[in-house]
Amino acid sequence: MWQQTYDPLGNLRLSALVAALPILFFLVALTLLKLKGLTAAIATLAISIIVSSVVFHMPLEKIVGAAVFGILSGLWPIGYIVLMAVWLYRLAVKSGKFDVIRGSIAAISDDQRIQVILIAFCFGAFLEGAAGFGVPIAICAALLVELGFKPIKAAMLCLLANAASGAYGAIGIPILIGAQQGGVNLAHLSAMMIAIVQLSTLFVPLLLILVLDGYRGVRETWPVLFLIGVLFSGLQTLTLYFVGPELTDIVAPLGSMGALALFMQFWQPKRIYREEEALPISTQRWSLTEIIKAWSPFYILTGVILLWSLPQFKSLFAADGLLAATVLKLEIPFLHLQVQEMPPIVDAAEGLPAVWNVALISASGTAILIAVILTTLLSSRLSPSEAFKQLKWVIRDLWSPLAMISLILAVAYIANFSGASSSIGLRLARTGKIFPLIAPVIGWFGVFITGSAVNSNILFAHLQSVTASQIGASQALLVAANTSGGVMAKLISPQSIAIAAAAVGQVGRESDIMRTTLPYSFGLLAYVCLWTFILSFLVR
Repeated sequence: MWQQTYDPLGNLRLSALVAALPILFFLVALTLLKLKGLTAAIATLAISIIVSSVVFHMPLEKIVGAAVFGILSGLWPIGYIVLMAVWLYRLAVKSGKFDVIRGSIAAISDDQRIQVILIAFCFGAFLEGAAGFGVPIAICAALLVELGFKPIKAAMLCLLANAASGAYGAIGIPILIGAQQGGVNLAHLSAMMIAIVQLSTLFVPLLLILVLDGYRGVRETWPVLFLIGVLFSGLQTLTLYFVGPELTDIVAPLGSMGALALFMQFWQPKRIYREEEALPISTQRWSLTEIIKAWSPFYILTGVILLWSLPQFKSLFAADGLLAATVLKLEIPFLHLQVQEMPPIVDAAEGLPAVWNVALISASGTAILIAVILTTLLSSRLSPSEAFKQLKWVIRDLWSPLAMISLILAVAYIANFSGASSSIGLRLARTGKIFPLIAPVIGWFGVFITGSAVNSNILFAHLQSVTASQIGASQALLVAANTSGGVMAKLISPQSIAIAAAAVGQVGRESDIMRTTLPYSFGLLAYVCLWTFILSFLVR
């Protein structure tokens, strides 16, 4: 048994700074040094191993165990989900359906500003709510490229759009976990999420058009921006308040897509905006039957994932469920319950579990695989051999970004098990009454290293709650701040960047995507920090 030490250097500020070195290096490697994502990830892993061993005195076998655990978690479920999502998209293109999809989108509007609101913002939010884990970025970025958007810009727009939906992804799991780990009432946490996030959500569509076409674009499309901003944020707020987080990213995107399609039948911008290199607009129009068939891969995907998310279905895979045997629970040697978290991170010394869960059937990736199989069987232009050929090409294209994701998760797991992540959190928590200004930064950091708002809440929601009690702040507010700050890191987390680069065929240009998105992530984080600080005086 090995116990974590959070201040190995006898100075918590210095210990936290050293703990942050791997993450700081990764940021510098992608933004200033312009290294390829995989190269930066390998170097970051090496630095992480040195820091955890030399500074935090973590035994070597436990470092190796944590790294293996991270790599395995990168492959399953994350790699599995991304691989299946991109495979489904490639089959939709190969089957010839995408010409019809492009035409159906053009029938709503030829204007690419409207298309980015429809695809990146609305459809992306729906996929976030139904699946999460990079699926909306993988599919929507590729869709935008097919519609004529430049690859780097398409990736950036999809990452930026995720700021409006990332908090409620995968049927609201980040909020549910935040309430559980932070020990706060779910309704109170939902109310604090409304107070922090929903104001910024109003302006995300405007921000997308600013990036795409500047102030002129905003002036020319303001009716759409007003309609979608108010409707989307309003529906999210009402769903979150009256129903809960599970359907927040389902109801709002569906309502917004329907309203946008209807509104565009009566209004179009006077100037049609299209990128210089965009394909010419097709004048061909398709029948309703053809459009329904063309979109079939995506509504099949939606139907299967929603089925997978039903409580009755999930109960089949619980410990006492009929299909519990299909969930493999593999304990990581030398790591499982062999590392103890210590106070003040937890109330008493507690062994950390290290179990790799391989859900063969209940994984979201399997739901997408079923959509792949059904799409292949229902398409006259796709044979099983052609589908497998597409899978080989997807694996060839994605091995590098998936390797990068796995290595960065190895860094994250080493930081978590060594106590380095907690060291950073504890140092920030010592800022006293000013802590609410810093609280979202902890969530931002958690998502940056793990790529997941769920994991960030697992790491830091308890710390936020305990610190709130010590300084007399609202526990629900600071857990919400952890989640909200984390969402702003999804724009630039290594997982998101790697998936976006692969989706638009720009593997090796992760640094370009990072540099274009980083200012927006910092800007949105600054908003969350300042607004949380103001709310801390108003909410108790």
